[in-house]
Amino acid sequence: MTEIPSPDAAADRARCLAELAQALEEARELVRALGAEGRMEAIDLAARIEAVSQEVESMRLRRSPGGGETFDPEWTKNLPWRLSA
Repeated sequence: MTEIPSPDAAADRARCLAELAQALEEARELVRALGAEGRMEAIDLAARIEAVSQEVESMRLRRSPGGGETFDPEWTKNLPWRLSA
């Protein structure tokens, strides 16, 4: 069963994701402003920020928290840890 979010919940979710995207952009700018290019820690931090940004963008593009998808319980039979057991 696919749950349809209320307009209020959808608006709250969209607002929260937009705020998170903005905070991540500010973090990106901060890493650049610190001039830490080339340092391993800064490269790692920038990569992590980018990964989270991509995930937030993916979440923003989905219509509902579950992505509007429904899954048949049969898919759980093919989980890798179940296949090796």
